[in-house]
Amino acid sequence: MHYPSIEYEYPLFRPPSEANSLIFQITSGCSWNNCAFCEMYTQKKFKIKSFDLIKSEILQFKGYSEKINKIFLADGDAMVLKTDKLLQILELINKTFPNVRRISAYAKPKDLKNKNIDELKSLKNAGLTLVYVGLESGDNELLSIVNKGENFDSSLQGLLKSNQAGIKSSVMILNGLGGLNYWQQHAENSAKLVNLIQPEFLSTLVLSFPFGINHFKQKFNAEYVEMNILQLLEEMQLFLSKTELNQTVFRSDHASNYLVLKGILSKDKQSLLEKLNYTIKNPDKVNLREEWQRGL
Repeated sequence: MHYPSIEYEYPLFRPPSEANSLIFQITSGCSWNNCAFCEMYTQKKFKIKSFDLIKSEILQFKGYSEKINKIFLADGDAMVLKTDKLLQILELINKTFPNVRRISAYAKPKDLKNKNIDELKSLKNAGLTLVYVGLESGDNELLSIVNKGENFDSSLQGLLKSNQAGIKSSVMILNGLGGLNYWQQHAENSAKLVNLIQPEFLSTLVLSFPFGINHFKQKFNAEYVEMNILQLLEEMQLFLSKTELNQTVFRSDHASNYLVLKGILSKDKQSLLEKLNYTIKNPDKVNLREEWQRGL
C-alpha cells in the first residue's frame, strides 16, 4: 500500500490548536526572519515551494480525503504569497478534501495589510477562515528595539482589513518581551492594540531564551533586564486590566506559560484578574511550575 508523504523542511512549527490538522508546507522559513526574540526559522533560508510540488503532495491524500477536516498552511508566513497562487492552492484543497471545514495559516500583519480587501475576501471565500498573527506588542518603541518589522499602525491596519474580509484572527502577545525597563508601556499599548482589533482569539506566551539570555541581549537594541515570575505576572495583570474586549477567547496555557489562564474577555476578565492578584500575593499557595518556583 502506498502511503502519502510530504517533503517537510524541518524544523516545522504549527499553533497548538492545529495539533490534529494536516499540514502542507507551502513556504519554508520566514520572509522577515529578523526578530530578536524568534529563533524558529534561523536555520532556514526562506523559500516558496513550487505549485507543482504542492499539488502532488495534496493529491497524494485523495484516498484519505473524507477524514481530513482541518488544514494548516506552513511555514512562518504563508500569506506572503501572491493571492493568485494562494487561491490556486485553496481551490485544489477544496476539490480534494470535501469535508474540510477550516484552512488556516500564520500571517505577518504587513502580509494582510499589503493585500486589498477584495483579495482577502476571495481568500476567505476560498476557505481561508483563520490567520494566526504574532503581534508580540503594541508598543512602537519596543517593536523597534526587537526589530519586529511592524508597528502599531501596520498591525492594526492588517488585522482590521482581514477582519473586514471575514477572516478570523488569533493574535499573540509576548509576556516579558521588554523586560523590566519596558513592561508598563508594553502591557498598556498591547492592550490598546487588541482593543481596537477585537480578535476572536487572544493568547499570551512568555519570552524564552533557547540560546541563552546573553544571546537575546545581543540582539535586543537596548538594555534588557530579565523579569522574574512575579514581575511577569504583574505585567500580565496590567495588560488584562487594560483590555476592553467584547467576545474574545483568551488563552494563556501554552507550554511557555507558568500560570494557566483561560476565559472569555470581557465576561471572565474579573475572575482572571482575581486569580492573578491572588497568585502574586500568595505565590507559595499556587501550583506554579517547579522550574519557575525557584525564580520567585
